[in-house]
Amino acid sequence: MPLSLDGKCLSCGPGGGLEMLLPHLAGVVVERVERLPGLVCLWVRSRREDGVCPRCGGGSSRVHSRYVRRLDDVAAGGQRVMIRLAVRRFFCAAPGCPACTFAEQVEGLTSAYARRTPLLRGMLEAVGLALAGRAGARLAAVLGLPAGRSTLLRLVCALPDPAGGPVAVLGVDDFALRRGHVYGSVLVDMATRHPVDLLRGRDGEGLAAWLSAHPGTQVICRDRAGAYADGGRRGAPGALQVADRWHLWRGLADYAEKTVARHRDCLAPLPPPQPPQPAGPDLREAAALALAAARLGRPALVARTAERHEAVHAQLAQGRSLAAIARELGLAVSTVRRFARAARPEDLPAGRAGGRQPSALDEFKPYLHQRLNDGCLNIKQLHAEIAARGYRGSYGMTYRYLRPFRAARAAPPAAAPPPKTGQVASWILRAPASLTEQEQATLTQVRARCPHLDALASHVREFAQILTGRHGDRLAAWIAAVDADDQPDLHSFTTGLKHDQAAVTNGLTLPHSSGPVEGHVNRIKMIKRQMYGRASFDLLRKRVLLA
Repeated sequence: MPLSLDGKCLSCGPGGGLEMLLPHLAGVVVERVERLPGLVCLWVRSRREDGVCPRCGGGSSRVHSRYVRRLDDVAAGGQRVMIRLAVRRFFCAAPGCPACTFAEQVEGLTSAYARRTPLLRGMLEAVGLALAGRAGARLAAVLGLPAGRSTLLRLVCALPDPAGGPVAVLGVDDFALRRGHVYGSVLVDMATRHPVDLLRGRDGEGLAAWLSAHPGTQVICRDRAGAYADGGRRGAPGALQVADRWHLWRGLADYAEKTVARHRDCLAPLPPPQPPQPAGPDLREAAALALAAARLGRPALVARTAERHEAVHAQLAQGRSLAAIARELGLAVSTVRRFARAARPEDLPAGRAGGRQPSALDEFKPYLHQRLNDGCLNIKQLHAEIAARGYRGSYGMTYRYLRPFRAARAAPPAAAPPPKTGQVASWILRAPASLTEQEQATLTQVRARCPHLDALASHVREFAQILTGRHGDRLAAWIAAVDADDQPDLHSFTTGLKHDQAAVTNGLTLPHSSGPVEGHVNRIKMIKRQMYGRASFDLLRKRVLLA
């Protein structure tokens, strides 16, 4: 019976409308069309009178037998399409051919042992590459191409790898399959910005083996990882190694923030000179000032920090491990490590007299002091007022801070909160033109009060000029200037640079960058989250390389 799609009758003979709608049917004659509920069945046969042997390539017209082959095809008019192809099996008469018989294949419509047309298979492969199993199966069902999630995964895994060639400029970086436990490495052709392979692990062995199997790499772009540096040297000894500029700046930023945190006491502005007090001072005001001074001093915390620092270093001198010291003192291993790395108690945030950690209440203290001096002693009301102004801390913090001042019925003028260490570090790391006038003024005051932070800002600005201008020839002089200065955190940074100075100099001189590699690492994270843990490394590799 004829099939009508969109109100048009499609003939079944050669050259009919159905063959125009489905051009991959040009090699067959449509003999009959059946329309069933949700399905269109096409009965077709080949136009050729003979067949071609797939082994020897010889033709034959001697028929051995016939059978009907069923193929799923792409949907037409929103309906599933099934093709029932009348297939002939031929005798192969070519002398010496190992095949006695062979089944005919229709070009563009069939392939050996396939139950889908190449067009349908290609569409399902594209869906599987884009969405993997479950999501791909849902989309395929909507498109009239029903396939299970396992079928889509098998189709993707069966795809061949892309044809590879020599990679002149190679980018390499690691990614996490399971953060902290299992990692992989992605290799990217920096000329085409396409990934060329995914490797298990992030050690140098895999990279060295890949480079040995794919000669021709002239430049290797990488981060500061020592494993990739060693693998690149062993796998491609003649290749230039280029350290990525972003990772260099990120490393400098981390050490700069540590230096700012070390000099946190220098961030607080000097207290304004107090006007002379009249005779007979108000006792409540004197009590409030005494409370404020006690709060700023924090002698108990400073003393405890000094005692713990002394105890940790005493046990380190005896050769004990960090874990054993942590068990002995009842501290976390990370805390013991922090004490062990500090040469003096003053190097710790809580070990400096007068130093204190920033609080969420700092920016609201002037308002609280003013309201309390105006006579409002209800702490719940004061907490509700600052919560309406944006305070996100707890009521307990507000109560503990205001309770002594409420007892004295007075509060001293609250000092303006000092800038946070992260803010000061960002001002030092940013271009001066991007700072507001207020930020520039505050940074100028901080640099004037602290010679160490002033020297830090000068070193950072010089390194920024080297990095943005690609003046790698000035790196050695910059390292020497930093090492001659009193900057212990930057000394750690320059020590790492000297261990990899050739690659760092290349990174600060050559135009190559690992930006495309970082983009693919981010893409791998997205693909991982799409696959809901079902995928193995092989499937992830196929999707990254082919999608």
